[in-house]
Amino acid sequence: MSAPRMQSRRAAHRARPSPFVPRPRRPPNEPGPPARRPAGGFAGTAVLRPALPAALLLFLAVVLRSGAMDGVLNFLDFGAGVLALVSLSVTVLWGLAATDRMVLNSGHRLLAQAVHRGTGVAGLGFLGLHIWIKVTEGHTDAMAAAVPFTDGARPGLIGLGTLAAYVFIAVAVTGAVRGAFTGITASRWWRGLHMSAYAAWGLALVHGLRAGRPAAGYALVGYAICLVAVAVRLALRMRDSRRNTGELP
Repeated sequence: MSAPRMQSRRAAHRARPSPFVPRPRRPPNEPGPPARRPAGGFAGTAVLRPALPAALLLFLAVVLRSGAMDGVLNFLDFGAGVLALVSLSVTVLWGLAATDRMVLNSGHRLLAQAVHRGTGVAGLGFLGLHIWIKVTEGHTDAMAAAVPFTDGARPGLIGLGTLAAYVFIAVAVTGAVRGAFTGITASRWWRGLHMSAYAAWGLALVHGLRAGRPAAGYALVGYAICLVAVAVRLALRMRDSRRNTGELP
């Protein structure tokens, strides 16, 4: 390559701008571009922020003044326990459905497990509300709600509910941290504790049907159907597990 041609290429390379050259900075006293405001305007947001808590307080004042809160408490006095028992019954049924391998495929079992967890959380929420309402209304005291079989009037029935509540809470906590139960021994402990939820559900049925108001006929029929369905599904599950372990031909 001739010398003039190499010199011309070097000159062109030097004239090409380098991508690493820093951009010129704006002087500190020079104003920048105006900031963009969010859609709807800043003034409307500034007015709505203090208005929302004020509207909520006004709504609560109207509800308390009109006596509607008394009606809500009267409903929860009876309905919170029923909702807790119904939610936990549905939780037990969906938990059994999530173990089915004869009808459901893997996707259906995952959906059943999601419903099982959701209804379990709802049941625990209604259970906490039920306990709070009963203590607030004076139907029992905090000691009887915390320590089983210490209620002065009905120690047996109230104690069954307290005992069932502790088992449900333990099952929910250990179910949330199932990954911590690794190994054969720990897995067996987890399964045994999880299976105790069926016994707790039976105790909750006795507590709900006998400790509170007399249940309606349709409620008794519904709980009886749930009890039969759980018993049948448990029997089928135990039979399948025995076949898988080779105890049955």
